[in-house]
Amino acid sequence: MAALNHRSNSQIEVEFVKCDFCGLTEECTPAYIASVREKFEGRWVCGLCSEAVNDETVKSEEDITTHEAMDRHAKFCERFKSSSPRANPAEELISVMIHLLRRTLESPSKENGSSPTTSFSRSKNCFSSLSNEEIRT
Repeated sequence: MAALNHRSNSQIEVEFVKCDFCGLTEECTPAYIASVREKFEGRWVCGLCSEAVNDETVKSEEDITTHEAMDRHAKFCERFKSSSPRANPAEELISVMIHLLRRTLESPSKENGSSPTTSFSRSKNCFSSLSNEEIRT
């Protein structure tokens, strides 16, 4: 995926990158993009999809690799995208995020049977390209 470079007012170089799974575009530094791609076999994965892939790996009844978890998540995204067209994509995204958060916090982890303490925060080097106004509408 080609990324678009630009500099913000603080002169930090950032790029717009589109998630290889859901298509969400985020604005991140080149170093952050490289670290995410290294973790996910060269693919750019947004924060939501990253959590879903990690959740798939942890919650699976059998031990699976990150690659297998990405395959499962890709299939989920394909099914989601092929279902009926969404009237409000931002609202749909928020709904999916809430579902993922609830599922992650309510499900016991595979290792110790307790609730996971997953952090949902992203690096300070990555900013969502959705404005507050877009999320509210």
